[in-house]
Amino acid sequence: MENLKEKGAEALRKIREEKPLVHNITNFVVMNYTANALLAIGASPVMAHSIDEVEDMVSLARALVLNIGTLEREWIESMIKAGKRANKLGVPVILDPVGAGATPLRTETSKRIIEEVRLSSIRGNASEILSLTDERGRTKGVDSLHEVEEVWKEGLKLSQELKTVIAITGKVDFITDGKRGFRCFNGHPLLRWVTGTGCTATVIIASFLAVEKDPLLATAFGLSYFGIAGEKAAEKTSSSGSYGIALLDAIYEIKEEEFAEKMRLEEVKI
Repeated sequence: MENLKEKGAEALRKIREEKPLVHNITNFVVMNYTANALLAIGASPVMAHSIDEVEDMVSLARALVLNIGTLEREWIESMIKAGKRANKLGVPVILDPVGAGATPLRTETSKRIIEEVRLSSIRGNASEILSLTDERGRTKGVDSLHEVEEVWKEGLKLSQELKTVIAITGKVDFITDGKRGFRCFNGHPLLRWVTGTGCTATVIIASFLAVEKDPLLATAFGLSYFGIAGEKAAEKTSSSGSYGIALLDAIYEIKEEEFAEKMRLEEVKI
């Protein structure tokens, strides 16, 4: 565990030293907030979704985020185009299947991206991940109707089938690459009361993917870091409005030593 903590702290140091460009094709709801979160952790954000520039932009990036929160047909093609270019260049790609299971468009788009783009990581709530595996996966808008404990076995199977990291987020997060796994105990209940916190967790993971070659560790580090920020923000406020600002402050303020000290990752036997 000490070696894990050291690796996490080293990855955070690299983010802040190297300031990797993270290319986001994401939703209107979170664009500003997630860009600020990337700046806060030390990465460099760019939000570019035009089909005419995504290949050029991803060529400059160290990680690509595909987030389906506010879909348009052209955006879908942009995501596929950017994802394929990223694959050719060896740029890690993370998918956030926001609201998959709520409508056929979201579910089918997520499955198409999975089929056509090689993904390093997929992060979603329990219902979103379940919707990628079978018809039981249903969401209430973008909110989960399932708990992580109910679906972690399906997530493990999906990871093994796709040969990619699956992160199911909730009260306790479950992360696996099909061979290894972690549970992440960092986080705070107030995270549920600020819109876009799941999307923000995804871009924090992307920051770690940009500097850590092992996508399982990068995903686990990202969720732990974001969870610690959630805990730290709750020390300053108990109201949802000010919590959103305190969360950005916390993402900015966490030092390498504090990250290592407060990391709560537990290895899971697969």
